[in-house]
Amino acid sequence: MLTASEAGSALAAVPYSLRHAGISLWIKSGVDPAEVAARAGHSIAMLYRFYAKILKGGQGHSNALIDRALDEDERP
Repeated sequence: MLTASEAGSALAAVPYSLRHAGISLWIKSGVDPAEVAARAGHSIAMLYRFYAKILKGGQGHSNALIDRALDEDERP
């Protein structure tokens, strides 16, 4: 049961708002999209279809991860 302030929040506006917020948080936190899809009960295709705008825009972070991995491979 939600409190009065929780029920009045934007997250409670429609039934799936809180679920959407949780899945969005997982994605933005860097959880692997395949894991997010599995936990949400979605296919990867459905995850990308509904959350594409959240998945976009992480190029800088992705580039940093790739650079770090490449740097690790160059170490003796």
